[in-house]
Amino acid sequence: MTIQTKLPAHIEAVIFDMDGVLVNSEPFYVEVEQINFRQLGLEISEEEHQTYQGTATDRMWELIKKRHGVEQPVNELVEMTNNLVTPYFNSMEKIEAMPGVETLIKKLKEKGIPLALASSSYSDVIEIITQKTGLKKYFDVVVDSQMAGASKPEPEIFLLAAQKLGVQPEKCLVIEDSTNGIKAAKAAGMFCVAFAGPGSELQDQSQADWIVSDFNLPIP
Repeated sequence: MTIQTKLPAHIEAVIFDMDGVLVNSEPFYVEVEQINFRQLGLEISEEEHQTYQGTATDRMWELIKKRHGVEQPVNELVEMTNNLVTPYFNSMEKIEAMPGVETLIKKLKEKGIPLALASSSYSDVIEIITQKTGLKKYFDVVVDSQMAGASKPEPEIFLLAAQKLGVQPEKCLVIEDSTNGIKAAKAAGMFCVAFAGPGSELQDQSQADWIVSDFNLPIP
């Protein structure tokens, strides 16, 4: 990992992850998924569960099916999870953004830097969270793993975001928190800032170019 003092001057666009970066939602997903695991009689260790952070729900269930011999089809397992996730976020009047992230976003917009959101969550959840945090208006592009056709740690979601922004991948900066998200950003050839925020304690962020504990980033 390179020790940074400021963002690279060549950056022309910034791509944000959502869960664990824009909002502290990871603990809720862990709780919901543990409920699902218990319903299925699965014993998934905390260590194994952490390896799925940052991946899409269908990708998580595909891996669990292979490792634990779950009989239900992936689409049923995804629906089981979404039946808890979507109503939960829908029921919230307001969702708080991660401290400092909106200030950073505003600084980037003032500099004329285009912004994208690239999340492994499903589109309805992304819509709910971005609306209820008030952050939706800042993003020029929003993509999810279903649109990209592959989940993190594959790079497709970030490459699609760059394509939609009209910016070369090597000129994009990604802000991520999970091991899988960081791997995806680096596989896409992008500069990656890892946010070591709440919920990321067990994530390996060593492949990131820069690790930060707050959003007070020096903007060139």
